[in-house]
Formats: sequence, C-alpha cells, structure tokens
Amino acid sequence: MTQAAHPDAPQAPQRYVRVLSIAGSDSGGGAGIQADLKTFGALGCYGMTAITALTAQNTLGVSGIHSVPAAFLKAQIQAVVEDIGVDAVKLGMLHAPEVVEVVAWAIDHYRLPNVVLDPVMVATSGDRLIASETVQVLVRELFPRAVVVTPNLDEAALLIGHAIDGIDALDGAADELLALGAKAVLLKGGHLPGDDVVDVLLQAGGTRKRLASRRIASRNLHGTGCTLSSAVAAHLALGFGLPEAVERARAYVIGAMAAGAGVHVGAGHGPLNHGFAPVPTHRLPS
Repeated sequence: MTQAAHPDAPQAPQRYVRVLSIAGSDSGGGAGIQADLKTFGALGCYGMTAITALTAQNTLGVSGIHSVPAAFLKAQIQAVVEDIGVDAVKLGMLHAPEVVEVVAWAIDHYRLPNVVLDPVMVATSGDRLIASETVQVLVRELFPRAVVVTPNLDEAALLIGHAIDGIDALDGAADELLALGAKAVLLKGGHLPGDDVVDVLLQAGGTRKRLASRRIASRNLHGTGCTLSSAVAAHLALGFGLPEAVERARAYVIGAMAAGAGVHVGAGHGPLNHGFAPVPTHRLPS
C-alpha cells in the first residue's frame, strides 16, 4: 500500500512550458503578440514577449507603425531569456534589418530552440508591414536558423518573386522557398479560391505533406497566420515533432475560426476565438 505524501514534505521543483513571441503589437488585439499570448495560454504554455513595433491597428487596418529601437528589443530578449528561459520562439513582424540582426544574434548567443518564423509582410487588410530592404536580410539571417518558415501566399510571392496561381502551384512554390535556405516550409494556401483550404509542409530532404480542410465561411480571419505560427511553436515546446505540431496547430486554428465565425467585433476583419477550448498550463520538472 502506497503512503500518501505528507503535506509538509518538500515538492519537486516545477516550471511551465515557456514560449517567447518576438513580434509586433496589434492594438486591436486580434493579431501580433496579443494573438500569440492568447494562443500560448489556450494551449497550456507560459507566454512571453519581446516587442519589435507598436501598431495603431483595428479590424479595418493599420493606421500607424512605431518602431522599437533594436537595442531595446535586445534588452527585452535578454531580460526574458536570462531569467525565465525559453522552450520555443515564434518570430513575427521584423520590419527593419537591424531588428532582424538582433534576433539572429539572440538565436545564436542563447541557442534558442524551436524557432518558428512567420515572415509577416502583409496584414489581412492588405497593409504592407515590412520594409523592402529587410526581406533579403530576413531570408539570409533567419531562414537557416528557423525550424520552419510559415508564409501565406502573399508573403511567399514576395519571397520568390512571382504569384502562386493555384493549388497545383503550391508544391513548386514550397520547393522555391526551401531553396532559399529554410529547413522546412509550411506554405499556407488559405488565400486561394475553393471550398477546401490546402497547406503544404515541406521539409529538407524531400518529406512533403499536404494538409487540407473545409473552408470556414467567416469574415473574422484577422490574425490567422499569427495564431497558426504561435500554435506550431507552442506544440514544439510541448515536445511534439514538426509534422504533428503543424497538424495540431491547424486543428486549433480551425476550431478557433469556427468558434469565432458568428461573433461581431469591429467593422472589418474580426479576430478568432482563441479561448474556445483552453487547457491548463503544463508543468515540467525544473
């Protein structure tokens, strides 16, 4: 018969599963670090942030961007990593070359694990969120350092220099993105017409997987890409391999879209329902 532990007995130290978002702030709460934190929390992770830029933004679009100095971004990352630690990193809006360089330094200096790069370049409203001179620096410095890169069709078109015309073009575009130096690419096909949404996960070495789901009729799609990439990072932090992390992240996003489709928030593209099925925060031995 097993004896119950005495209530005064010392407990083994524990910690949370920790995920850091290095991204921009969305004042409307639907995308950026706000969506990332909601996603981390809903999936049972402890979320932290290092903010790259402030945006004046709502469901109708972006009306202003205020950059955070690269030195202060570095200070934020140092403060978080050196005290709390990190199990995975989601990278979002990195709008200037010096910001990209700070992030690359941090990944190498701290050996940050499970880096998910969402190359945020165009908002749902169509607003451009990255300086053109930053794109080449982003590709050179961060594609090789990330576990996976998660562009949507507009971002992929900017990266490879041509439009992606249909589902049959997804595989070739993923090949081109991988050739830019990425270890793996999750190319999101949600902007293509049709009743199904098809994404392609391509890993170095040729492992390719198509992921399809029925399209959800909703105008509340703001922050979908941020949410997917942060959900991938959260599942990597929880210990899942990349293919399963992507599948679980897609399932979470689909659920959040469906749960938020009938809700009215603002006059434009509203947010997902990130908290539709939250789970308790996971604990690990420290």
